[in-house]
Amino acid sequence: MKHQHRLQFPELDREITAASGETIFHAARREGVRIVGACGGRGTCGACAVLVVEGQVSRAESETADVEENQQHVETGTPRRKWMRACQVIPRTDCVVKVAPRSLAPVARADREKDGAGKGEILPLEAMIVAREVTLAEATLADTTADFERVARALDVPVESLDWAAAREVSGLLRAHDWQLQARLRGTEMMGFAAPNAPLLGLAVDLGTTNAAAFLIDLATGARLASLGIENPQAAWGADLISRINHAITSKANADELQHAAIVALNALAHDLCFAIGAKTADIVDAAVCANTAMQHLLLGLPVRQLGRAPFVAVVRRGLDVAARDLGLGFAAGARVHFAPNIGGFVGGDHVTALLATRDSWAGATTSLVMDIGTNTEISLIHKGEIISASSPSGPALEGGHISCGMRAADGAIERVGINADGRIAIATIGNKPAIGLCGSGVLDTLATMLRAGILDKGGRLSGQHPDTADVGGKRAAVLAPGVTFTQHDVRAVQLAKAAIRTAVEMLLREMDLTQDAIEHFIIAGAFGAYIDVQSGIEIGLFPDLPLDRFTQVGNAAGLGIRRMLASKTARAEAAELAARCRYVELSTKSDFQKHFLHNIGFATVRYDLVGHHPARQ
Repeated sequence: MKHQHRLQFPELDREITAASGETIFHAARREGVRIVGACGGRGTCGACAVLVVEGQVSRAESETADVEENQQHVETGTPRRKWMRACQVIPRTDCVVKVAPRSLAPVARADREKDGAGKGEILPLEAMIVAREVTLAEATLADTTADFERVARALDVPVESLDWAAAREVSGLLRAHDWQLQARLRGTEMMGFAAPNAPLLGLAVDLGTTNAAAFLIDLATGARLASLGIENPQAAWGADLISRINHAITSKANADELQHAAIVALNALAHDLCFAIGAKTADIVDAAVCANTAMQHLLLGLPVRQLGRAPFVAVVRRGLDVAARDLGLGFAAGARVHFAPNIGGFVGGDHVTALLATRDSWAGATTSLVMDIGTNTEISLIHKGEIISASSPSGPALEGGHISCGMRAADGAIERVGINADGRIAIATIGNKPAIGLCGSGVLDTLATMLRAGILDKGGRLSGQHPDTADVGGKRAAVLAPGVTFTQHDVRAVQLAKAAIRTAVEMLLREMDLTQDAIEHFIIAGAFGAYIDVQSGIEIGLFPDLPLDRFTQVGNAAGLGIRRMLASKTARAEAAELAARCRYVELSTKSDFQKHFLHNIGFATVRYDLVGHHPARQ
């Protein structure tokens, strides 16, 4: 690259280079420096705030006057400097850049389970891979049987084939360990070899749009050994699915970029989990992954153009088994990755695994609804054994994306919002740290609190008469904490998200000629669903007005389902059966979808409690 400029990020102890004409955001993304950018760097979300402490920058053509004013101060060298959008400013010299605290906060809850969930878990075991410890007589001139045939002859099960990569391991291992080794079998195929008594590990991954959660399983016992969650690095190309799809279809290089980011994340998760228990990634002999349809396609390098346009057709629906080495995953030589089957449209394998994990809960009721809330919300309505499923493009607003002060669930994120006895807004943050932004559960609470306090009218317009409102940048906003506000634009973003989800529920009910009162069991899954206040969801119209005892928050059901599929052949068969049973409903084809959607944007039909309450920590 010519005309490079150095960018220093003191808080991260990193220095990178930016090419001529390259924005700070795109240079940071290329070099793996995390700067929040819900829109993927298109300049529409305003989340990628940076402060250029030293150096000169120029503004991109699409930047706002705010940045233009800031630029004047930067270039004249005056002390006054403002926060700018990283995706809209281009370095003209070497620069020292400060990143907003919301981008730096350490991630919390990325494993999408409540504290303590899964500890001591033992999964029903019927693993695809089994290990046999083998001790052989040393080869001699009198017995020159080939090494693999020698191992196969010593086993108590038939062996019909050998993975070619495994063949490279057997001779060295036998001679390094006095003619002892561990043989690893997938049915009648020899898939690999290892040192005697080596761990037999499996990796289950729930690859979400926002976060990736991984679980290390002992395939000899079914015990869950470790778990870890990280932010999906593809978020740098946009918080929502369509942004990533649009990026991928622009060029093969862009699609490869997104696939590489996902592979790097999976390899990093595998490395860190194995390191935590003193094992190696080569001890991972089997893996299972669930994801929504778009995430699955991007990880596998499948074309997504047809998936991003009506009628939203996937390349494949059934479950897939792919050699780990073909994806660039550093697992055991013959390891494979099983991908959970999809249902249709954007309802993918992560929803199938959520249905699998919650089956005992919904199967006993006449009518149940399973909802996994996220950037893409998947919903299944189950009535008398029939299952219909749909996706709702709820967008990232409910998880803090496209919200002016939104952030991931991290220390300092506001997670609870309520009203004190004196009618003022009260907050609680993750880790009890000073507030630096607002995560998903806090977004939902904020909207409900603003309704209770009269800050919002029934149409969702800010009234501005409350003492916790102020003019911010010439516009009225609710002030939650110093530097953390909730604007009219934020209100509209959440209204659109909640209207999309509520409309999807109503249209599925209509598809089965049911009313909301028929729902006996409303199961809420996913990261957002694990921590939200259900009452707040009812008050803003996200959920139907049902008794609270009909709601169950199950946390990361997709993660539990994919762990079961990793550990059990039967669970894989059950997942395939569930996916085949589900009838996909494409809501965008419904003629009155828009009418119902517009009806659900406002709060005119919503019942909410005006009695204030302080946010209690759960």
